[in-house]
Amino acid sequence: MWFYVFIPVAVAALGAIYTSVWPPSDKMVNAFQHFAAGVVFYAAAGELLPDATQRPWIWPIIIGGILGIVVMLLLRHFTEKAKQGPTGLMAASAFDAVIDGIVLGLGFSAGQHQGLLLAIALAIEFLFLGLSIAGAFSRKTSRWMIIGGTVSVSLGVPLGSLLALPIGTWPLSYKMAAFAFGLVALLYLVAEELLAEAHEKPETSWGTAMFFVGFLALTVLDQALRS
Repeated sequence: MWFYVFIPVAVAALGAIYTSVWPPSDKMVNAFQHFAAGVVFYAAAGELLPDATQRPWIWPIIIGGILGIVVMLLLRHFTEKAKQGPTGLMAASAFDAVIDGIVLGLGFSAGQHQGLLLAIALAIEFLFLGLSIAGAFSRKTSRWMIIGGTVSVSLGVPLGSLLALPIGTWPLSYKMAAFAFGLVALLYLVAEELLAEAHEKPETSWGTAMFFVGFLALTVLDQALRS
C-alpha cells in the first residue's frame, strides 16, 4: 500500500517540474482537467460506489453520504477565500490532499485492486495539482521552492491514508458509511473542483471530449487488471 500512496506525491513533483520549465497553455490545462475529471469519476463510480451500495443496509450509506456532504461544504467554505495567490492555493490544496489520502486508504481497505485504481486516478489528479501550484508562482520564484512546496502539499495523501488505516478493522456498517463518505468526496472533486476550474478556461470540443477519454481509459485499465 505505502508504495502506491506515494505515487501521487512523485507525480505532483513531475507536474511542478514540467510547468516550471514549459508552462502549458490554457487549452492544454483545460483538456487535462477534463481528462483527470473523467478518470476520478470512474474511480468513484466503478470502485467506491459498488462497495458502498452492494451491502445489506441503507442507513450507513445515508449517514456516510450526509457526513461527506457536510465535510465537503465546510472545506469549500474555509478554502474558497484562501485560494488567492500561491500560498492560499497551497493551503487549500493541502486540505484536499488529506481528504484524497483518506479516500485512497478507504480504497485499499476495500481491496488491493480498488486501492490501485484509486492510486492511478489520484496520481493523474495530482499531476494537475503540480501544474496548478507551479503556475500560481511568479516566474522569478526558485524552481526548487516551487517543487518543494508542491511535494509538501501532496504529502497530505500519505498522511490521509495513515488516518484511514483503522477503518480496515471497523464493522461492516461503519465501512459502508466510510465508503459513502469517500464516494461523495470524489464526486465533489470532479464536479466542484476539476470541472468547475476547467470551465473557467477557454473551452474546445477536444478538451471537453477528454473527460470521456479519461473515463474510458480507466475503464479499460480496470478490465485489463481484472483479466
